[in-house]
Amino acid sequence: MTHFRKFRLSAIFKWALSNSAENQLRSSKIPLWPTGSFSIAQNPRYYRTKKTVQTGESKIFSPTWTAKKENVTRISRSTLKEAQAALLEYLHSTRSLQFLDADHMSRNSPYFLEELLKKVEIEENIKHSISRFLRYHPINEFEPFFESMGLKPSEYVPLLPRDLMFLSDDKLLLENYHILFNYGIARKNIGKIYKQATEVFQYDHGVLSSKLRAYEELGLSQPTVVKIIASSPYLLVGDVNLEFVKVIDKLKRFGKDIRWVEGHLLENSYYNWSLMLELLCLFSKIGYSEEQLAKLISQHPDLLFESSGNSTLSLVGFLLKFGVSISQIYSILLQFPQIQVKKFLLNLRRCFLILGEIEMETIETGRIFRSQPLLLGSCTLKKTNSLLNNLNVGKKRLCSLIQENPQVMKNWVLGNRVKPLTDSGEDLESQIQKTKFLLNLGFVENSKRMEEALRVFRGRGSELQERFNCLIQAGLDWKDVSEMIKVSPQILNQTKDVIQMKIDFLVNELEYPISSLVTFPSYLNYTPQRVKLRLLVYNWLKDQAVVEPNLALSTIIACSDNYFLEIYLNRHPNGPEVWQDLKKKIYSKG
Repeated sequence: MTHFRKFRLSAIFKWALSNSAENQLRSSKIPLWPTGSFSIAQNPRYYRTKKTVQTGESKIFSPTWTAKKENVTRISRSTLKEAQAALLEYLHSTRSLQFLDADHMSRNSPYFLEELLKKVEIEENIKHSISRFLRYHPINEFEPFFESMGLKPSEYVPLLPRDLMFLSDDKLLLENYHILFNYGIARKNIGKIYKQATEVFQYDHGVLSSKLRAYEELGLSQPTVVKIIASSPYLLVGDVNLEFVKVIDKLKRFGKDIRWVEGHLLENSYYNWSLMLELLCLFSKIGYSEEQLAKLISQHPDLLFESSGNSTLSLVGFLLKFGVSISQIYSILLQFPQIQVKKFLLNLRRCFLILGEIEMETIETGRIFRSQPLLLGSCTLKKTNSLLNNLNVGKKRLCSLIQENPQVMKNWVLGNRVKPLTDSGEDLESQIQKTKFLLNLGFVENSKRMEEALRVFRGRGSELQERFNCLIQAGLDWKDVSEMIKVSPQILNQTKDVIQMKIDFLVNELEYPISSLVTFPSYLNYTPQRVKLRLLVYNWLKDQAVVEPNLALSTIIACSDNYFLEIYLNRHPNGPEVWQDLKKKIYSKG
């Protein structure tokens, strides 16, 4: 009898504690836990399991997904349904959320459910195990709520409230959420609005509805407002967006009604109406009439809607830099190919890079861009090294081919097989001239040094002797120049004019003797700006008596900037400042 009484008292004690814990969950007045985590109530467990679920003082379920790949583990359909049913029951019955909200959250929060299942010790009945777990371990309801609105964990974790766990504590959030949903915006798209215009969800009663009505009063239908708001959530912030209104007004003048606009808005895209207005205003400023703009937008609406016109703005600026006329740009846009504006612009930039890498003259590059913009923008060319190798040509010949017939470039696009060009005989003749030139200087035929020199040389063989003579005419001995070439053959890669300019700079401006080149021929490989900066700084350091007065030219110029700064410049506290000032002056002059 005594044993029976103890059993009854124990059972009643357990029931009372269990009921107390469940009532506590129904109240929002409980201690708060850090955001972005499942928080465990600090209640002891009063039921038996196979092993202890992670509990204890200050123990927290951290959302491990934020630092991992956001891929949901494959869960069986039956397990998923049981987990969804348990979460629905908890959110609706225990937490008193509206059934439709709770149902949507439970069905559209796979990341949350996956993490929940990892924490629960599953016994015979999955739903019962999860329900029992949730009874003693309140969750942060904002996590499945935000996920069900279309946000990934990495997107919503930074947005989680710091001082709230239960949705019922943020009545304005739920009210504005319901207004958007009831207006026609899909729940999965509301997360995008929350992410880009969070303040919308803290509007007082009636404010959000009035903003939606304000757009309808502009003549927009409710479905149109839904689509526009979903693509540009920031339109709900502040008063009616003036840039949006101006774009719509301009398009109306072009004969485009709001249905036409709606038809070109892509789902899950973002639109910046300020940029679109900027593009339309630019077209007007450069002289396009409304008739021309209407024709342009009608034929190629992507010019306006792709990346909100930003790609088109960049394209127009790029073409203007090459001297393409306003009328020609209009013609180019009218004939625009079936290709994204962004891709067209990338192709142009790729062509510009290739022409620079094959050392085409700036004037010729500009001429080709002005005469063949549609061709260059429509072709995605192979890389420079691939072209040179596949065509089996040098840079100079490739330049000549493009200048003679730019249309040949459409045969060099990615995916096409490029066959080697037939030998014109010029390359063989040039190689013979280079070899003969080196033999005359004393190189040994087929030696390693000769092979290295032949690989280094650029340009035609006939030009080497002319550049060599330029050094002789400057006052150097034939023997000395020959040794210079053996030490640094690449000095002959520069044109005669460049060599003369660098010698003049060395002798007349820097006041070094011409014989300095004999001990340091690599001087000719450096730009005048680098040489001038190093020597001016070195002279300043000499005046401050912090460096040796007779350092060799090679010591001053050949080392890296970091080495020069560390070994010499930092010897004086004002050294770095002097360096930056002189560098800015010298390089700004070109």
